Amino acid sequence: MYSNVKRNSKYIKHLSTFIQSEYGINPITLTPAKRGFYGETWRIYTESASYFVKLVYTNTHKTVYECSFPVIQHLCDHGIDFISHIVKTKSGSLASHYDGAVLGVFDWIDGENIETDSTKIPEYEMLAKVYNVPTHGISLTCENFTDKHATKFFKQWNALEDKLLFSLLEKNRDKIVHRANRLRYVSNLCRGDTSGFVITHGDAGGNFVTDGVQSYIVDWDNPLLAPPERDAWVMCSRNWAREAFQNALRQNGITYALQPQRLAFYCYDFFFFYLTAFLDTFAQTDTVEEYLDGWIKDSFEYADKLCDISLGDKQ
Repeated sequence: MYSNVKRNSKYIKHLSTFIQSEYGINPITLTPAKRGFYGETWRIYTESASYFVKLVYTNTHKTVYECSFPVIQHLCDHGIDFISHIVKTKSGSLASHYDGAVLGVFDWIDGENIETDSTKIPEYEMLAKVYNVPTHGISLTCENFTDKHATKFFKQWNALEDKLLFSLLEKNRDKIVHRANRLRYVSNLCRGDTSGFVITHGDAGGNFVTDGVQSYIVDWDNPLLAPPERDAWVMCSRNWAREAFQNALRQNGITYALQPQRLAFYCYDFFFFYLTAFLDTFAQTDTVEEYLDGWIKDSFEYADKLCDISLGDKQ
């Protein structure tokens, strides 16, 4: 669970009673579910079905989480059947409030949460179907291409009390500052252009669930009206992945070409987004150290090349 809080039997009983009262679901058992990062997650077993319960307690994420429910419902209403379906309360609400947290109940999806090269094709195909869903009729935050995540990170860094973590970041200062500068550069290139904006997930690859037959994209906690690059950037350093993403768009009638400056923006932006998430939560030094030179490194090398080309054109 996100909070790493050990819930006792009293809490579990009280939560079960609340769900029964609010949703009309009669849990036989309520057990922790190892899914999600920002929430406390549970699986409900009843006599006839299973459900997924997610509670978000942190003020940083509660508003974002609650605002995601109408978007999820909007996607379902437009025929998207490979995402979690919301279970409404008895009064018809999409979400509820419990113990200071925002609580949502969803139909349980069987399968394993995996991400490999081979899962990218079905992931991109599903995302392209989402991109075809009309955006009118929903209230959704729109990408504004700022450096807000970098700004937040530097404030967190300056306020750190963990000396080991502070020292680790200091050792990597040149790298971090370089990426912040590049983020500001591409932010200026992208800002003001809202062409091609669609409903995006933000971490579809990390939330790909399959049972070997059917595949799903779950955890739509942070949807954003943004360009497709918000979902494409993770694999942007690989030619085959960029081509596969473009193919998925074309096959779904979407005439949009991935833009280098937008890919670079999301590479740098998500670097700071994840850093702020680490410092907001567990902030373990070894986790941050692995992240700084880990899986995300190839994307930065690609983004740096894109920026170097752009800067060269301006000289």
